Amino acid sequence: MKEYVLLFRMDITTPEAQPSAKQMEMYMVDWMDWINYIGDKGQLADGGNHLSYSGKTIRPFNVLVDEPYTQKKESVTGYIVIRAWDMDDAVRIAKKCPILDGEGTSVEVRETATPWAQNGKKKN
Repeated sequence: MKEYVLLFRMDITTPEAQPSAKQMEMYMVDWMDWINYIGDKGQLADGGNHLSYSGKTIRPFNVLVDEPYTQKKESVTGYIVIRAWDMDDAVRIAKKCPILDGEGTSVEVRETATPWAQNGKKKN
C-alpha cells in the first residue's frame, strides 16, 4: 500500500460559514465514524490533525501576510494520512469524508513522495 495525505479545506473567513456548536457536535460524530471506518480497515496511517484558523503566510522577498493562505475563501483546516492501494482507492475513501457535506469545502488527495522521487527524476 502507498500513503496518501487527505487535505481538508473549508471557508475560514466568512462568519456565517462557521458551524454552530450544535453543528460541530454532529460533525464530530460523523467525523469519528469516518475515521474509525478507515482505521478498522487498517488504512489509517500515523499522522494527521486539525489546524487552527490563525497563521501567517510567508512569500518571496520577505513578504509576510498575517493570515493563513486562502483561495476562494478556502484554507487548509486539517489533514490525515491514509494507506491505499492506489489513487482510486484513496479517492474512494476521501469521497466518504463528512466535511464534504458542507458548503465551500473540499478534500485534496495527494500521494506522499520524497523530493527526489517527484516525476521519477532525482533532483540535483
